[in-house]
Amino acid sequence: MSIEERSTIVFATGVGRIKEEKPKAERPQGDGVVRIQLKRLGGGKMASVVSGIPLDEDDLKELARALKQKCGVGGSVKDFNIEIQGDKRPVLKAELEKRGYTVKLSGG
Repeated sequence: MSIEERSTIVFATGVGRIKEEKPKAERPQGDGVVRIQLKRLGGGKMASVVSGIPLDEDDLKELARALKQKCGVGGSVKDFNIEIQGDKRPVLKAELEKRGYTVKLSGG
């Protein structure tokens, strides 16, 4: 067995970092109804979670930005769900219905 057969490349110049390509997450298929539920976070805090919006990731982030401005609070987009800080379900429902979505309040 020669040295070349036993060795593996540890470092090579000119190649740069080898980064694995992560597959782009795909939007889950829904039934066409946008659902808003209240979720309890750690420390007794609440968040309104909007799920089922049939948009791509970039458009979803843009919608989340508009909803956060409308509610006057912070939030984020995680796994194709929009999380808005606090119990803002009535405001979110009115705004999404104004944009043409069918909205249901779900959960407790």
